[in-house]
Amino acid sequence: MDKFKITFLPDNKTVEVEKGITLLSAAISAGIHINSSCGGDGVCGRCKVILKKGQAVSLPTGRISAEERKKGYHLSCLSVAQSDLEVEVPAESRLDSGTLAKDDAHMLRLKGIFSEPEDTDKGDSILGENIFIHSPLASKLYLDLPKPNLEDKISDLERLYRQIRSLQDLPVLQTGLSNIRRLGELLRSSDWKITATLGKRNGTTEIVILEPGDTSKRNFGFAFDIGTTTICGQLIDLNTKKILGTKAAYNKQASYGSDVITRIIFAQGTDGLEKLHHAVIDEMNLMIQELTRENNIDLNDVTCCLCAGNTTMMHLLLRVDPTYIRREPYVPTANFIPVVRAYEAGIKINPRGLLACVPGISSYVGGDITAGVLACGMDKTEKLSLLIDIGTNGEIVLGSKDWLIACAASAGPAFEGSGVTCGMRASRGAIQKVKINPETFEVTYSTILDTPASGVCGSGYIDAIAELLRAGIIDRGGKFDPKLIHRRIREGEYGREFVLAFKEGLGTTVDLIVNEMDIENIKRAKGAIYAASAMLVNHMGFGFNDLEQVYIGGGFGTYVDMPNAIFIGLLPDLPREKFVFVGNSSLVGARQILLSHEAIMDADEIAKKITYFELSVEPGYMDEYMASLFFPHTDLSKFPSVTGKKSSP
Repeated sequence: MDKFKITFLPDNKTVEVEKGITLLSAAISAGIHINSSCGGDGVCGRCKVILKKGQAVSLPTGRISAEERKKGYHLSCLSVAQSDLEVEVPAESRLDSGTLAKDDAHMLRLKGIFSEPEDTDKGDSILGENIFIHSPLASKLYLDLPKPNLEDKISDLERLYRQIRSLQDLPVLQTGLSNIRRLGELLRSSDWKITATLGKRNGTTEIVILEPGDTSKRNFGFAFDIGTTTICGQLIDLNTKKILGTKAAYNKQASYGSDVITRIIFAQGTDGLEKLHHAVIDEMNLMIQELTRENNIDLNDVTCCLCAGNTTMMHLLLRVDPTYIRREPYVPTANFIPVVRAYEAGIKINPRGLLACVPGISSYVGGDITAGVLACGMDKTEKLSLLIDIGTNGEIVLGSKDWLIACAASAGPAFEGSGVTCGMRASRGAIQKVKINPETFEVTYSTILDTPASGVCGSGYIDAIAELLRAGIIDRGGKFDPKLIHRRIREGEYGREFVLAFKEGLGTTVDLIVNEMDIENIKRAKGAIYAASAMLVNHMGFGFNDLEQVYIGGGFGTYVDMPNAIFIGLLPDLPREKFVFVGNSSLVGARQILLSHEAIMDADEIAKKITYFELSVEPGYMDEYMASLFFPHTDLSKFPSVTGKKSSP
């Protein structure tokens, strides 16, 4: 098959492509992102390029004026090379701002991100079971079509449909006009050997992408968890289900507010929605760029993206006004988002690639919780189970296969390493475990990946506070004993503080400390989560002892010490075997949905099944919250393992 070299100016980047590939796709392969808000359908007219050398064929369009045509302008999504080319991408057609690579602070945050492949052969669910049929959001099918003759003169499109249906049972098929426009030439130039990407889109199967030759072995997708504080992404081989890499970074929206309410308010200002949208999209696109480069994958072979997140994060991702989420009666624009083109949201994968979002439940319980319930299998068990997702917005789900109910509490970002003096994500160099000698007050600790300490993650703060309590350094209200004198205890900018690690030999230029302000933030966060869990369980007529399984989700779930989490009153005092730490259940569920149409359908049913419980109008919630603002609680009878006393019958 003919191949052509296309050089893009002024970047002077050259890429070799097969005949029949559009200039837009060629540009993406070269790492040059052209504005194409319609996703390559030839409608928006924003992907204009200037042909400087060589020959290209373009389909007719009204988006190029006669004057522009004389100057060599073409719509890159409707143009294919007929020879080697030099193509100029004018500034007005570019999407790249040039700011990502120059953001040194951002690149520093990416140090320590885990990119190791993970083995998923043992199962796709947290419970280690292969519970979903492999049927990804987008799949590739190689087709060797019979050539037309005098006895077989059906149209090219019908011939395509017929061949697909001979291989798969797909009674409902559709495709876009841009594919139909280029189908005739594509079939003949490729000797009737093509690859069709089939996408599951809103109850139908769409022929999303058509390519010359056999590219069926190159099919990749991304699963994202869009958290209020942290964004996590995984690159997945859609054929093998293998995780090729994982990255995480702070959500740069935090610059505009640490919680969803402040971001909703910011979105109402001038260009606020646009800024919040780009803060998350730019982060995602950087992850996509880095993971595909590390795995030597062409962006054109990334055919779909699946996102989970709370309701506000999904609105901001899609550039949808979130105003009415915070106004009574608290109604979002959409909980169930139809599958759209990824480029419509600004996600830089194949220009015709798909974007799906996990359905949400309410304004304050979103698709991340739907994904978490799916991953834990709560909707399929007879056990009375509780899922506590510990993040900036602490969401709790209670129930079984017969019923599910959920609530949300604003916990703040402390457990995700934000809003505390030396906080960081659970990544390389984060102090994750802490021990304090009760007699000498000397500290031993471990860091993630055993590298020099550069901060403290959520599990490290839980350990540190538990150890400060045990050693008598702080009281149950979180205040330092004023009589204590030690080189690790000193006055700081925000009250008294305790030095976990002195800066000498660390991966930081300052001492790593825990101060009274940090302790107060952790206390309020743990109080909100415990109180919400208690109110939800009590509302349904149960007590904590009735629970058969408790799933703990959140970015620090892999490292948290469960006895210490109980000791400070974050988790209920239950037998330890009832707890299962599931880590980022939202990302696990998003990956399952990306890889299985069956999981997509289950997620829809879960979102419809969950009843939302509004804590703010529940009598007694504030009393329960205030009672939780002690370590572990005002009522010590609720924590017999902490006091050493058996609970009342």
